[in-house]
Order: sequence, then C-alpha cells, then structure tokens
Amino acid sequence: MAISPALPSISPTTIPPATGRGTMAPATSSDSRTISESRDPETPRATDQPTETRGERGERNGKAEGDKPGGEPTGRQTLDEALLKELRDLKARDREVRAHEQAHQAVGGQYAGSVSYTYQRGPDGNQYAVGGEVSIDLSPVAGDPQATIDKMRQVRAAAMAPAQPSGQDRAVAAQAMQIMLQAQSELALEGQSVSPKATESDTGPTDRNVASSTYRSISGMGGYDMADPGFTAVA
Repeated sequence: MAISPALPSISPTTIPPATGRGTMAPATSSDSRTISESRDPETPRATDQPTETRGERGERNGKAEGDKPGGEPTGRQTLDEALLKELRDLKARDREVRAHEQAHQAVGGQYAGSVSYTYQRGPDGNQYAVGGEVSIDLSPVAGDPQATIDKMRQVRAAAMAPAQPSGQDRAVAAQAMQIMLQAQSELALEGQSVSPKATESDTGPTDRNVASSTYRSISGMGGYDMADPGFTAVA
C-alpha cells in the first residue's frame, strides 16, 4: 500500500510595495565590493605588507647582534681576549715560580726543605703557582767551624741559585755569609791555640794574615762583592 504525502495547494500571492521614505535595493556583490573598497586606495591594508623571508630576518638579526661597524670588537670578544691574556700570564708566572723554587731546593740539598706554593685559580678552573718558598737550615755546626763554613757555602749558593734572586734570597745569602765569617774567626783562633809558645810579636802578623786570607777566600766565592748591598751581613 503506497502512502503519498498530502500537501496543501499553495496559490501565488502578490506582495504590495512597502511604504515609507524609500525602497532599499538588495545588496549585490558589486555593492559589497564598493563598500569594502571605499577607503583611500593609497592607504595600505594590514594584509598588504610584504612577507619577510627567513633569510631576511636572519640578516636583520645578524646586523643587530653582530660586530659593530668599522670592525670594532664586541663586548664578548673583548672579554674573551682579557681572559686569554690572564691565562697566559698565569701560566708564565707558574713556570717562573716553579723554576725559582726548584733551583733553591736542588742546590740546597740536605739543607733545603720542601717547596711550599701559593696558588691562584685561573679562568680555566686550574690552579697556578703565583708564589713559593723553600726553608733553608742556617744553623751552624756546633763545635766544627770548618763544617759550618762548608755548610754556609752551600746555603749561600742555594739562596743565589735562581736566575733572578729575590730580596729575601739575598738576605738569606747575607746571613749565611755572616755565619761563615764567624766560623772563619773561630777557625783562626783554633789555629792560634795550636802554637802556645809563639811570642806576641809572632802571633800578631799571623792573625792579620789569617784574616786577610779569610776575606780573600770569601770574596772569591761566586763573584761575591763586598760593595754589593745585597750581600751585606745582617744581625
């Protein structure tokens, strides 16, 4: 059994024109275009801006963050150069300090103590020696002037061993020289006591000869110059 929808019949109706001030014509596509384009044709729209490519953005950023005009280095480059210079100076100082203290220790032998260094951390995180010292035994050999002389000779050589002795090195050398002179005097007195029968007239010139010989031997050690203030004996 077929079912057909029952639709009422529709008869056409005529709509009378609206009354009022006037009629409004339906908007057409040409009218819409005219309204949207009624602005000044010289004014660019937001969508009319040229598209910036990735290469152009990179070039613009490079100019903003790169080197200054005229080849001037940037702040980062200046900082890197300063750190490199500091590192070079620390390495040079480290080599100089180690060579200086090792010279003391090598020549001092049994009379020289261990080396003690003062360190500074470099920009690379490593420790570099910027100072150092070596202890030296300056005590005379009790009851043996000749052994004292030999010891002080080695101590003085150890103090002056570096290529550029410091003021403290020269002070130690001067102190060793003073102890050596005292030992020379003791040795001269021992030589005098060996001949108790010698007359006073005989011992006078002998003492002067011993003293003169002592100063000549000391002056001939390592180019020692009595006029050099760096070798002045200290108390």
